[in-house]
Amino acid sequence: MASSKSQTTKLPIIFTFVSFLLILSSLTTPVCSKPLVGSRLPANQTLRPRHELHKLKRIRSYLRKINKPAVKTIQSPDGDVIDCVQSHLQPAFDHPQLKGQKPLEPPERPKGHDSVESVVEMLQSWTDAGESCPEGTVPIRRTTEKDFLRASSIRRFGRKIRRGVRRDTMSSDHEHAVAFVNGDQYYGAKASINVWAPRVTDQYEFSLSQLWVISGSFGNDLNTIEAGWQVSPELYGDNYPRFFTYWTTDAYQATGCYNLLCSGFVQINNKIAIGAAISPRSSYNARQFDIGIMIWKDPKHGHWWLEFGSGLLVGYWPSFLFSHLQSHASMIQFGGR
Repeated sequence: MASSKSQTTKLPIIFTFVSFLLILSSLTTPVCSKPLVGSRLPANQTLRPRHELHKLKRIRSYLRKINKPAVKTIQSPDGDVIDCVQSHLQPAFDHPQLKGQKPLEPPERPKGHDSVESVVEMLQSWTDAGESCPEGTVPIRRTTEKDFLRASSIRRFGRKIRRGVRRDTMSSDHEHAVAFVNGDQYYGAKASINVWAPRVTDQYEFSLSQLWVISGSFGNDLNTIEAGWQVSPELYGDNYPRFFTYWTTDAYQATGCYNLLCSGFVQINNKIAIGAAISPRSSYNARQFDIGIMIWKDPKHGHWWLEFGSGLLVGYWPSFLFSHLQSHASMIQFGGR
């Protein structure tokens, strides 16, 4: 897909249709070694049990922090466990600037984009049997020890590596396609994204299709808000396309995370689980299935809101999380890998 760039008039919302699929490959080869018969174990191997115990202790400490008490638990047919957590106890409210608060009421939508949520869509596998979370709670995919053990490191669990945003479409290290607009002040974007379940053969490969809302330079001050679908065996342990979100305010270094794996995004919806598998999916030469994504800045409070499907308001990124995005976005990207 060729990239396109345009200087636009000052419109508050950019609309586009995204329908593509590309896969990023980053193969790794495991290396193992065994001591010679009759030889002594290397010093680092004698300490391995203690190291493993320390690692498990760190993982379990994080799990106690991120997995909140549930008023209801739902077993999804795809293997996920969905916890219905009281909305004011979700991970976002561990943030010092949100402690003791509750989620905001929904804002007015941009003109011409009123909610069409009259028919509840079945968009995720965990709702296939008619399950749902009670009012006043939010569905959260439970994080497990196995999720951590698949990660390249505990410190980077739930975070992207720094190649997360392309300045353009020229690259030699992986396949991708990006369309973008810049050169103006942007306050929202909307996309309709075709959903597929691509075959990802290695744990450290991934495939995605998403929308980026961007501000700042492409240096250490890069701010992004992101949403779409992704297939990531490393993050989720399978090959299902999953609805995801991401944010960062320092170019993927120390701030931000996927989904609800850190304090940041505030969810208000009890029907959509961020990080859960999307269902149904498109098939070759058969039925096609799209998801709608809209992100916009509420002029009243300044927060960035997320809509999924046909009018399902998922939640918001508080404006204080960001530096450059506190005012507006300077670039919008639509693309995939």
